[in-house]
Amino acid sequence: MNDTTPGIRIRPGGLADAPAILGMLDSAVAWMNDRGNTEQWGTTPYSRRPDGKARVERYTTENAPYIAELDGSAAGALVLDSGPSPRMPVAPAEEPERYVRLLVSDRRHAGRGIGAALLAHAVEQTRRAGVGLLRVDCWAGGGGELVALYERNGFTRTDRFLADSWPGQVLARRVG
Repeated sequence: MNDTTPGIRIRPGGLADAPAILGMLDSAVAWMNDRGNTEQWGTTPYSRRPDGKARVERYTTENAPYIAELDGSAAGALVLDSGPSPRMPVAPAEEPERYVRLLVSDRRHAGRGIGAALLAHAVEQTRRAGVGLLRVDCWAGGGGELVALYERNGFTRTDRFLADSWPGQVLARRVG
């Protein structure tokens, strides 16, 4: 449960949440494309990608998924793992860590603090696990808006990387 943002309840997720998460990812791709951003997640809806559905199902069964609900409906999703995706050119930390593998919110609820509430939940889950480091990687292109979102939520830039032509930024937050 999250007490900092009124109306948002955060609960553990599972395989039954995969369709809602796919829907959020599809709407995020459409929203980005409508704003002229076709580089971050491309133009193909996540649900139509060859590995899209299976990847989301793995997120909900092999990682620690959390769902933010607003008025009883799924409004955002967070997936935590013990390290970065092997698909990304990011080295694991030299200490135990929690890693944000996915953060997405339903664009119909933009500006309601869902992403911030999920990141606060990630901090709390990291602390409860007795781990002192929470990291995330994100798209560093465009005007840097996504990097700035993480910075507003207490993360600090660490390493930059390039995955093919996709510019990425790793950010870290100490949890204590």
